[in-house]
Amino acid sequence: MKKIEAVIKPFKLDDVREALTEIGITGMTVSEVKGFGRQKGHTEVYRGAEYAVDFLPKVKIELVLADDLVERAVETIIETARSGKIGDGKIFILPVEEVIRIRTGETAEAAV
Repeated sequence: MKKIEAVIKPFKLDDVREALTEIGITGMTVSEVKGFGRQKGHTEVYRGAEYAVDFLPKVKIELVLADDLVERAVETIIETARSGKIGDGKIFILPVEEVIRIRTGETAEAAV
C-alpha cells in the first residue's frame, strides 16, 4: 500500500475529487494548508498599506491505496490539477506499513 499526498491549488479540488471518484477511488482526506515553493509569496495592498503574503493557500489531499491503483491515481491528479502555471503543486508517494479500521479491526487493504 502507498499513501499519496497531493498539494494542489484550492480551485482544482472539486475537479480532482470528481476525477478520482470516476476511477473508483472513494475515500480521501482533504486539509486546507498554506505554504510556498518556487511560487514564493506576493505583496498585496490593504487600506493603503502594502504587506507580504508569504504563505499561499493550498489544499492537501491524502489517499491510501493498494499498489495497483497508485499509478492511475497519480496520473489522474496530474492531469486534473495541472494548469501549466507555477504553483500547481506537488505529489508525494510514501509506503504504508499497516492500516487498521478502528470500527471493525480489519487490517491491510481490507481496511482501506
